[in-house]
Amino acid sequence: MLVVNDVSKKFGNFSALKNINLEFTNGVYGLLGPNGAGKTTLIKLLTTLLFPTEGEILYNGCDIVKLDENYREILGYLPQEFGYYKNYSPKQYLMYISALKGLARNRVKDRVGELLKLVGLETVENKKMRKFSGGMIQRVGIAQAMLNDPKILILDEPTAGLDPKERVRFRNLIAELSRDRIVILSTHIVSDIESIANQIVMIKDKEVLYKDSINNICKIIQGHVFETKINFDNAKSFRKHYLSLSEKQEDGKLIIRFISEKTIDNNWKVVSPNLEDVFLYVYKDEPLAQES
Repeated sequence: MLVVNDVSKKFGNFSALKNINLEFTNGVYGLLGPNGAGKTTLIKLLTTLLFPTEGEILYNGCDIVKLDENYREILGYLPQEFGYYKNYSPKQYLMYISALKGLARNRVKDRVGELLKLVGLETVENKKMRKFSGGMIQRVGIAQAMLNDPKILILDEPTAGLDPKERVRFRNLIAELSRDRIVILSTHIVSDIESIANQIVMIKDKEVLYKDSINNICKIIQGHVFETKINFDNAKSFRKHYLSLSEKQEDGKLIIRFISEKTIDNNWKVVSPNLEDVFLYVYKDEPLAQES
């Protein structure tokens, strides 16, 4: 079990995170929030790239800072941008990273082969990565994070820039990897985790706002999500009064999905909320910013 106890992080007078309390057991956790919410700061704390200003992070009851190398031996990490050598093949690269990690040489070759097969790159294991797509590079990144068969796998914005086909492949891979480990996936792309996450952690104003199942989080706005059909001429006025979630054109009119917290009209149809609806509702007042 990975436990975050009353953790805060400051950079001078700036608070990046405040009083974070979380528990993680085996499964997939989606860490959600807009850019600037503090997701990357939390990721860096969990990977010991940063240290808490206050509080502690424990793995099976031991402080991860004090565990030092013993903690990193059970940790796998894929940062937003990981360094790789374009003129290396996936096999060469993984063998090189294995040596840096000090993995047993008699096991490395078989392990690299297993991982390349797992991420679907066994047919191009000797091709230079300079010709790889973004999705293929990300799969190499997941393979390097899995070299030590980690108990904790942390992925920071892993699907940024991937096409829809690669994102589906990625989600399927993560679902398979999560059976016997903690997987923490930080993203602002809701659809990437909606189908695979056991729990969602939503961060707002540097604090944990929610940590719960998707079903329970969606109940936050149950009964307040509607669809209706309006004329295009009325759209601007409508958006001033209600939070628009999605819009599409049909038969010369606009079908709009929106949130109303009070007013109900007979022409509105109540619809079930999804995680993206909650995300747009919770962060409706959040400005775009650089990640802390």
